[in-house]
Amino acid sequence: MWGSCERSLVIPLSFAAIKATLLIQKWYRRYMARLEVRRRYTWTIFQSIEYAGEQDQVKLYNFFNALLTHIPNTTNRTSESSTASRNSSIEDLDMKFEDESDDCEDELLDSSERDHKFKLEFPLDEEQLKKLIEIYRRRRHYRLHPRYVAEILKESIIKLKRLPNLNLASTAISKQITVCGDLHGKLDDLLVIFHKNGLPSPENPYVFNGDFVDRGKRGIEVLLVLLSCMLVYPGGVFLNRGNHEDNIMNSRYGFIREMQSKYRRNSEKLLKLIEGVYRWLPLGTIVNNKVLIVHGGISDTTDLDLIRSLDRGKYSSLLRPPISDSSAPGAELIDKVEWKQVFDILWSDPQIGNGCIPNALRGAGTYFGPDVTKNFLEKNRMLYIVRSHECKSEGYEVIHDNSVSLVTLKCWHPGHGTP
Repeated sequence: MWGSCERSLVIPLSFAAIKATLLIQKWYRRYMARLEVRRRYTWTIFQSIEYAGEQDQVKLYNFFNALLTHIPNTTNRTSESSTASRNSSIEDLDMKFEDESDDCEDELLDSSERDHKFKLEFPLDEEQLKKLIEIYRRRRHYRLHPRYVAEILKESIIKLKRLPNLNLASTAISKQITVCGDLHGKLDDLLVIFHKNGLPSPENPYVFNGDFVDRGKRGIEVLLVLLSCMLVYPGGVFLNRGNHEDNIMNSRYGFIREMQSKYRRNSEKLLKLIEGVYRWLPLGTIVNNKVLIVHGGISDTTDLDLIRSLDRGKYSSLLRPPISDSSAPGAELIDKVEWKQVFDILWSDPQIGNGCIPNALRGAGTYFGPDVTKNFLEKNRMLYIVRSHECKSEGYEVIHDNSVSLVTLKCWHPGHGTP
């Protein structure tokens, strides 16, 4: 009797426990579903706001470009001013810079730091680079003397001009290569990458895939550290141009304001040198002749041979395409074809459906489908494309036929950065 009574008590308790468990599971799933819906809506709103700004900027460019095109006698002046601006960065090698230190900054320093201000010696070496990284890490508001900033920029322009339009990288020594997406002025992210993955070297190479500045508050520090790494570790750092390596984009998204705030007396001269860096940044990187790394993507007209042969130095801003100074038949057409090649690889985004259509959301570049990716890879005998340019909630995304043919890499994560 006692045993049967015991069993009769256990059975109802088990049903109650199961019922409670199911209720908790149901509540938890509803809660997680609401969180996921909220996250997706937030992400959609964020992307819409982000792309709306770029779309407005492109529309503004279209308006003023059409206005200038229809004003008589502006074509030649535009071409001449573009040529003069292109040469000005190198011609101003002996420009003088004023000291930007002020009493507010000195109050943050202890006596030893005040007496021994940071100095750089050129040419840069690994020890100098580590000192620069360390002082940026310890002192968030530190401003490198504009004389040193200008020297890094000048040396970088000289180095960049020698590089091809498409970097050629190899993993023969390193067996891997780390690809980093948009940093957007976030120096802390860059320092975390170097802390976890090590400084660049031929044995530990990096590709930084554009958009180094804008949005974040430490864009000039990110740019200087990356350029210094390129100078110190030749063959260990490859820099690609992004759509924010553009002075018109910088005027809207914050980098010019950052420079004017940090270098009030010298911002105009330094920005002129930075524009020279933008002009000569390579447009992409090819790894082992099998992987193409570009900031935006491709289109159905992307031609690597044409990209290799064009003069990238004339594109100080992709939002201000060059006007041909030649009156020969077809000269304007050639300029537009070249400009579109550069525009597409810096601004395009992938789409799920086949085909290639104008990117209406951004207002520039194209949407390209899996068929475009497949045809491009087959034509150029490549394995896949790595690009950035978009925010992804997981930090990366593999798209197009669920195969590793197109990888979007926005943020760096251990294990995700090595193709």
